[in-house]
Amino acid sequence: MSLERFLNKAVSSWMSAEGPEADIILSSRIRLARNLQNYKFPTLFENEEAREIANKLKTIVQSGYFQTYGEVEFLPIDHLKQLEKRVLVEKHLISPRLAGDSPHGAVILADKEDMSIMVNEEDHIRIQCLFPGLQIKEALEKANMIDDLIEDTFDYAFDESLGYLTSCPTNVGTGLRASVMVHLPALVLTRQMMRVIPAINQLGLVVRGIYGEGTEALGNIFQISNQTTLGKSEEDIVEELISVVHQIIAQERSAREALVKTSNIQLEDRVFRSYGILANSRIIETKEAAERLSDVRLGIDLGYIKHLSRNILNELMILTQPGFLQQYAGGPLRPAERDMKRAAFIRERLKLKEKDS
Repeated sequence: MSLERFLNKAVSSWMSAEGPEADIILSSRIRLARNLQNYKFPTLFENEEAREIANKLKTIVQSGYFQTYGEVEFLPIDHLKQLEKRVLVEKHLISPRLAGDSPHGAVILADKEDMSIMVNEEDHIRIQCLFPGLQIKEALEKANMIDDLIEDTFDYAFDESLGYLTSCPTNVGTGLRASVMVHLPALVLTRQMMRVIPAINQLGLVVRGIYGEGTEALGNIFQISNQTTLGKSEEDIVEELISVVHQIIAQERSAREALVKTSNIQLEDRVFRSYGILANSRIIETKEAAERLSDVRLGIDLGYIKHLSRNILNELMILTQPGFLQQYAGGPLRPAERDMKRAAFIRERLKLKEKDS
């Protein structure tokens, strides 16, 4: 498969588009956790209950219930190959848990991949909407519309005093997880992230790596999300997150300005060294690729590199993950082979970008 054809199939709408504050905010995500009334939660339910829930969701998809959101497909997880599941995880469309051992798990997926609904994961239903840039309110509005659509057909497990009931107590209440994916290279380079993260935690938010809890912040990319779901409205949770994110944006921009003012030639040298490595290397590991891509993205934002668009980081951070590389190669690759394929993929992608500019 040619790279251009592969990219046309592989790149989600949030990767290729730019939203507000796109120099720092890569994407915004809303996730709503819901369970159906009169069914045991996934931590306790029987296979028969899991199958019944999956069939109920499959039926409403097949009936055209979600046609407002374009072409929507119901994909049973056990019908997917291991590599296909891994790619969906890398694109943030399903969780590692759903890709693993979820009885009768499934995902309802929109063709633009800006909406996915996980079925029989930690909860019966997990609605997710992904938008480019800082568009948390827009993502919440869409998620709520999908939520209302499902609730027209099903009764949710809901308590008048507690709110929505979920498998994990930390999600009880709104069942809402709002998060933004941020690129903060200047705060990392100036070593300010060591004090920024504790400050964010004190405000009731949490900072995680690119793939959520327990993952590393590859390429200076972090996820910032709410911790509290109980005792606050969805709107309040989102407003608090946006307020903190605006402060982080201001700090990152200030750190970038300081770097340009005090270390401009060293920063420019770092950017172009990283670009040279990406454009010419024959072997590159995931971590180094992420670091070099971060430098190049910073160079694009600062105007050092003018022939590439900034969404190069959005795309290549995802497309150079192990699952994608093996999908592009057409089959399993050993770690050393992946490192070679990753280097070749990046070289070819940069050439395509240069040709398009």
